[in-house]
Amino acid sequence: MKILLRLSRVIDGISSLLGKLIPWLVLAAVLISAANAVARKAFNLSSNAFLEIQWYLFAGVFLLGAGYAFLVNAHVRIDVLAGKLAMRTRNLIDIVGILVFLLPLCGFMIHLSWPYVWQAYTSGEISQNYGGLIRWPAYALVPIGFGFLGLQALSELIKRLAFLKGQGPNPLAVGSTEEEVIEHGHLGDATAVTGTVGGVTK
Repeated sequence: MKILLRLSRVIDGISSLLGKLIPWLVLAAVLISAANAVARKAFNLSSNAFLEIQWYLFAGVFLLGAGYAFLVNAHVRIDVLAGKLAMRTRNLIDIVGILVFLLPLCGFMIHLSWPYVWQAYTSGEISQNYGGLIRWPAYALVPIGFGFLGLQALSELIKRLAFLKGQGPNPLAVGSTEEEVIEHGHLGDATAVTGTVGGVTK
C-alpha cells in the first residue's frame, strides 16, 4: 500500500499542476475575447482564428481541469443522499463508482476519440471557416483530458482503499468543512480535517 500511496501522491501532484494551469487558460480566453471584441467594434477587424481559439481554451479548461476537480472534491455530488451517510459508506460508494463507472468511461472515451485525433493529424484537417485553426489539438484535448481524469480516479481509488484499511486520511475531507468531517466521522488527526493536495496543506 505504501508504494500505491506514493504513486497516488505523484498523480495528485500532476493534477495540482494542471489546476494551476487552468486560471491561465481562463485569463487567455478572456483577453483574446476582449481583444477580438475591441478589434471588431473599433477597427472593423475580425478573425475566425481568434474566435476558434476561445473555444479551444474553453474546452481545455473543462477537460484538463476535470482531474483537479476530482482531487479537491469540487465535482458534483448528490449531497442530499450522500451527506447523510457515514464517511466509510461514502468512500465505499466512491470505490464502486470509480471501478464500475468512471474508469471504464475514461477508457471508452480515450479509445473512441483517439482515432479522430490521429486522422485529423495525419490529414492536416483545418477548420472550414476562413482563417480557421487546425483541428487535431482540439480533438486531442478529449483523450488527454480523460487520461488525466482516469489517472486521478486511480489515485482517488488508492486513497479510499487506504482510508478503509486505516492506512491513510479520509480523502473526502479535502474541500469539506471541519463540521462536516466531525459529523460524519473524523479521522483523529489535524491533516484529516484540512486535507492535503499535492503535498500542500489546504
